[in-house]
Amino acid sequence: MTSSNVLTRTLGLPSLVLLGLAYMTPIIVLGIFGIVAEITAGASASAYLVALIAMVFTASSYARLAAAYPVAGSAYTYVGKTVDSRVGFLVGWAVLLDYLFLPMVIWLIGASYLNAQFPSVPNAVWVLTFIALTTFLNILGIKVADRANFVLMAFQTLVLILFVVFAILFIVGANGAGGLVNSSPFVGIDASFGAITAGAAVAAYCFLGFDAVTTFTEEAIDPRRTVPKAIMLVALLGGGIFVAVSYVTQLVHPGGTFENSGSAAFDIAGQIGGALFSAIFVAGLVVAQFTSGLAAQASASRLIFAMGRDGVLPRRLFGSVNAKLKTPVTGIVVIGLVGLAALFLDITTSTSFINFGAFTAFTFVNIAVIAHFAREAKKGNKLNPLVYLVMPGIGAIVDAYLLMQLDSNALTLGFWWLGIGVVALLIITRAFTRKPPVVMDAV
Repeated sequence: MTSSNVLTRTLGLPSLVLLGLAYMTPIIVLGIFGIVAEITAGASASAYLVALIAMVFTASSYARLAAAYPVAGSAYTYVGKTVDSRVGFLVGWAVLLDYLFLPMVIWLIGASYLNAQFPSVPNAVWVLTFIALTTFLNILGIKVADRANFVLMAFQTLVLILFVVFAILFIVGANGAGGLVNSSPFVGIDASFGAITAGAAVAAYCFLGFDAVTTFTEEAIDPRRTVPKAIMLVALLGGGIFVAVSYVTQLVHPGGTFENSGSAAFDIAGQIGGALFSAIFVAGLVVAQFTSGLAAQASASRLIFAMGRDGVLPRRLFGSVNAKLKTPVTGIVVIGLVGLAALFLDITTSTSFINFGAFTAFTFVNIAVIAHFAREAKKGNKLNPLVYLVMPGIGAIVDAYLLMQLDSNALTLGFWWLGIGVVALLIITRAFTRKPPVVMDAV
């Protein structure tokens, strides 16, 4: 490959894990705590535990395929390589819905926090500021974004730690040390299995990030070793944080009844730490949204670059990187332009796009591992059936089930998007008379 379509390898394991956690934004567990607790009737910790179990199976599948196919296209690449290039295109199209709109949602949420604190400043100003800053940093290069991520992640992590500490002190002060051991965050108030799985489908939004690590494969040092490790570490670390934080937060406020579930964590922050901590908490959430937006935009631009390089998207426009900066500038700018839709949409509508694409990709990546197992078996290569057959089989079933737990709006929008993808595929393949462009290898 020429230098115009090759990314530079600069990211080690710590940077990959940091980018994944930044994309995941650990503090977002508090941003949607009230919503998950309301759905599960106070069993939010169980919802996150179910989501974590599902994501561990899926993360294992991503790790296996990242080692086998160290290319920047993520689910699009893996399914195209193992199942069929046309199916790979549709999976890439579905996940593109997630990647395209997630930065927009992140910027919209961050702008909403700031608008609530500074109502005299129009929401549009905050949206445009988020887009301009993150686009500028990502165009400068992944190392610049990586350094910014380190500083911003440190701040939001500090705020999250302070929240947990204040919550523990509040619980101990009210009920003694024994109050820290309670089953209510897992069982809620007569919470049903259906309610917990529905909550897990929403809680899975917080896990979006471990898969984003794969989009940095071509910028990773020794990707066959570092990327699989980073995927598992991000899923396990993030999931552990979500379960622990939701547990102590649910102890502070048992049950799922709130005056405003969307801002429940703000009220709880004031309850456990007073007005000063409430202000710090808001700052932490805003910083977290900026950090997450930075990583999300970078990741989405790599997916667009991979699809452009393969000719699935216009190659001349999307399939090369800037000769000097070594970044996919066109893709980065496109994500910024898509983010402008935040000026006209609300959080609920825009969020409904995301989980459909994520669960579709997760399901098919698990299927791709099984297909990889079958292909290698035909070649006489023996792979561990537990890791390459049983685990991805469980992961596919769980992810497909959680996909069906999404609300009707999300499913309707998602299937419409897939329909558009089918039309695009018909055009590219000339009514299926030829295969889509082959995914390029990059080791």
